[in-house]
Amino acid sequence: MNKTELTPKSVFEQFAKINTIPRPSKHEEKMIDYLVNFGKQHGFPTKVDETGNVLISKPATPGYENRPTVVLQSHMDMVCDKLVDVDIDFMNDPIQSYVDGEWLKAKGTTLGADDGIGVAMELAILESDDIEHGPIECLFTRDEETGLTGAFGLQAGFMTGDMLINLDSEDEGQIFVSCAGGITTQAAFRFDREEAPAGQFFLKASLKGLNGGHSGDDINKKRANAIKILSRFLYTVNEKYGIRLAQFNSGKMHNAIPRDGIVVFSVPEAVKEEVRAAWNVFTSDVEEEFHVTDTAMVFAMESAEAEPVLPKEVSDCFVRAMQALDNGVFAMCQDEEISWLVETSSNVASVQSSEKEIKVVASQRSNVMSNLRNMADTVKAQFQLAGAEVEQGDGYPAWKMNANSQLTKIVVDTYKKLFGKEPKVLGIHAGLECGLFSERYPNMDMVSFGPTLRGVHSPDERLLIPTVQMVWDHLLEILKTIPEKK
Repeated sequence: MNKTELTPKSVFEQFAKINTIPRPSKHEEKMIDYLVNFGKQHGFPTKVDETGNVLISKPATPGYENRPTVVLQSHMDMVCDKLVDVDIDFMNDPIQSYVDGEWLKAKGTTLGADDGIGVAMELAILESDDIEHGPIECLFTRDEETGLTGAFGLQAGFMTGDMLINLDSEDEGQIFVSCAGGITTQAAFRFDREEAPAGQFFLKASLKGLNGGHSGDDINKKRANAIKILSRFLYTVNEKYGIRLAQFNSGKMHNAIPRDGIVVFSVPEAVKEEVRAAWNVFTSDVEEEFHVTDTAMVFAMESAEAEPVLPKEVSDCFVRAMQALDNGVFAMCQDEEISWLVETSSNVASVQSSEKEIKVVASQRSNVMSNLRNMADTVKAQFQLAGAEVEQGDGYPAWKMNANSQLTKIVVDTYKKLFGKEPKVLGIHAGLECGLFSERYPNMDMVSFGPTLRGVHSPDERLLIPTVQMVWDHLLEILKTIPEKK
């Protein structure tokens, strides 16, 4: 990445440094060390809590001492995904970024702008000596992407600020003031494998090239889910001919729509050509079904080597469960002013088979907590009926809108002043750490915004460069405009 071509220069310089530091979710130790050293080198009070969250405090610039303390917050971890032919060790290798027109991208991997660009803005503010602001606390949380571990572990009193700006949103010009809560459901089908019956023929079916995306932001865009597509085919063939499942592997992240997958199964040898023909018809139908959202699907089927299979009862129960599993939008918001917003959804995110079990991970979201419980129970019951062992965590809460938010008014007014237009004040179906912050800091005034990102959680992740300057200008104007304490 040629940093000299990008503005604001200080932000992109910090982002370039961050992308040399490995920071996969749950493995942020090198990033924590970097942040702690950064704070100490600049002489700022720096602390780390038991969970691994880092807080760096910077005093007010002269004349701004009587302003409320503002917390700037982002998460330090990133989703690590890559194209199948890319060789990278995310635990040690840097992210290779490059400029493509107005977009910043990575070479075959996730870019890490979610939420590295938020981290970079905070570090640029900490390092600056010419920005006007009141007291600032910069909070960097860990493991947002795979469990919100940092936000869950954050204790009351670690922050002292009155207002919080979360820099983890993905559409410039949109100000988020509420978010959905979520629960992750994990189901395990356990078994002892056995040899396939005599006269069975093995096939491997695969699918790749889907757009995927974030299971919160993109769940309403009718994008194809690789797990559901492969499950549909298995169910149809099982009902007509009977199959014995050997492998099912698709998806990686609990909060991403799976983009590819592979299944291995056997059918009676006498019907193998009929199954191949059925695959050709099925894939043609699916391509037509998703001809708007997923235009680069690649289907393949080939013969496979014989291998031990699941017992018939488990194979049948698993295939039926995956066909029945709720996936996609369950309900839209009832309030007229936000009727466009998804209220409740579920996404089947990953299926991984091994010698003794198949594990399925699905995530449910809603900004109505009673319906979140209902959706999670619905998915749980579907797996229970199929004989799976099911586990669910406590989930995370929704963040409710504060109708009297002073910070929201400041954010909107400064945006109109800078850009001559109204920003959109919205709720988001994705989960944000603000929901957990609101439990421990119920009186904290919060908003979330950020530059435009696309393709997050996938190797197609990209950052719209001009929007970084817009968000930077807006953030500095907000900090300068925060009124004095009364």
